[in-house]
Amino acid sequence: MPAVTKLATFEEILTLAKSTYHEIFGADPEVACCAPGRVNLIGEHIDYNDGFVLPMALPMVTLLVGGRRTDTKASVFTHCGGCDDPKHVEFSLKDLKPELPKWANYVKGVIHNFATELKLEGQLPGFNAVFASNVPVGGGLSSSAAVEMATLTFMEQLTGKQLESNKKRALVCQAAEHKFAGMPCGIMDQMISIAGQKDHALLLDCRSLDSFQIPFIGGSKDLVVLICNSGVRHELSQSEYPTRRRQCAEALKLMEKTSYRDAKVDNLSVLQSEPILLRRARHVITETKRTQDAAEALKACDFTKMGALMKESHTSLRDDFEVSCRELDVLVDAAINCSGVLGSRMTGGGFGGCTVTLLQRDAVDDVIATMRTNFTKEFNKDAAERLGFYTCVPSNGARRVDL
Repeated sequence: MPAVTKLATFEEILTLAKSTYHEIFGADPEVACCAPGRVNLIGEHIDYNDGFVLPMALPMVTLLVGGRRTDTKASVFTHCGGCDDPKHVEFSLKDLKPELPKWANYVKGVIHNFATELKLEGQLPGFNAVFASNVPVGGGLSSSAAVEMATLTFMEQLTGKQLESNKKRALVCQAAEHKFAGMPCGIMDQMISIAGQKDHALLLDCRSLDSFQIPFIGGSKDLVVLICNSGVRHELSQSEYPTRRRQCAEALKLMEKTSYRDAKVDNLSVLQSEPILLRRARHVITETKRTQDAAEALKACDFTKMGALMKESHTSLRDDFEVSCRELDVLVDAAINCSGVLGSRMTGGGFGGCTVTLLQRDAVDDVIATMRTNFTKEFNKDAAERLGFYTCVPSNGARRVDL
């Protein structure tokens, strides 16, 4: 089994999208756009608590190729993994509403909000389009936000009309996911998918939505980020998310604060009689500080400090916020005990999904082998074979692609 999971290259998915477009629509596409997935380096479960997050855009992207029609309909085909059938849909741009298949609602929602924001209702040109992607699905790497932002970038190219800022673009796509796809996501995924820059992470203030480009890895070419998809997703992820949000809100009220940005570790003393709420609030307060410290560490090229903060983040997510699981803990423990690893943590909502590890490039193969070995010992060989490993460096956000 190869150490790093092989994904289709950008050239391969572009070729696939173009050939599919020609096969279905009998012509060559006129416009191509792409948008990346993301991984969050640190700052978990604090986006809905006025905290900071520090994601980076991945080199893996969702690509859309398309061209105009003479009517006001859209005909869209997807090669993206994880999409429900049918894979080819047609809908009127004058009557956009959520309906089956679910995957198309991400596309429709973006188009609807784009038209509403720019007062283009009833004026959108019809189009044909094909999606293809090499963003891994199901591991919490924001394949949905990549679809949304690729769609938005395509609509801007197709119409020649642009939204005023990346903040507005992110909000338009977030609203699409809320209202058309029924997913109450935060703003991080959409913001990093549009605003990502090569060799930079993005420090995002989730209260003001201000963002700051933070140099990352560019100063040390021998470092990479290793993502490991555990291949598991426990059912608790759906039920515990609203519970955590409620607990955070209750703790904030008891501390008599209107925002966690105004709360300090000293304020936790009033929660002594509520140990669960104390742990939840402690995670939010300390993770917010860790994320700010991580941005400063990266600016100073202090990758040792960055790695230490990642380890602390995982401990807090495991013990105080209780959103990790045995699979993630085994993977993180295996990584941090390897030579060449600076830090490792779970990333995303938890109860499964991915880990993210900062390490020396020449240590990748040994670290992957150790993670597989330890996972096999704890669980079984079949479980270990389902692990997916991806090495990456920070990449650019949504953009037009030359055909």
